Amino acid sequence: MTNQGETNLSVLLASMQPVLNEPVYGFATVSADYDSSSLTPLLTFHEPEGVTLIVELEKAEAANLTTEFACRMISLNIHSSLDAVGFLARITTHLAKLGMGVNPVSGFYHDHLFVPADRAEEALKALRELSESCFLDIEGG
Repeated sequence: MTNQGETNLSVLLASMQPVLNEPVYGFATVSADYDSSSLTPLLTFHEPEGVTLIVELEKAEAANLTTEFACRMISLNIHSSLDAVGFLARITTHLAKLGMGVNPVSGFYHDHLFVPADRAEEALKALRELSESCFLDIEGG
């Protein structure tokens, strides 16, 4: 069964509907044998140097786990294709112009952006403005 998402960059940008999620997350690294099940990490990624976890900051602190990059997750609520070209590049470039670091993660259906917790509202506003300007471009031409 194929469940192909959107590939048209203009449609993706105009229709992305960014939503800011509530918890504050942090990035942590642990050894491959670390039992992270009690933390219920949002993401687990295995690298040669260790296992990266994206975990709620409160849970990490309760487990005495050191984290970096206190962040909030913005979900882009359009089913983007895993083959879509330029979508995240355009978004991260837009946020970079504001001097904002972003760590994107692509799921099967949606892309998610981890942005600095103290700038999350600013990032959300910038993404909504980008989406609106792309929508107007589509409507106007």
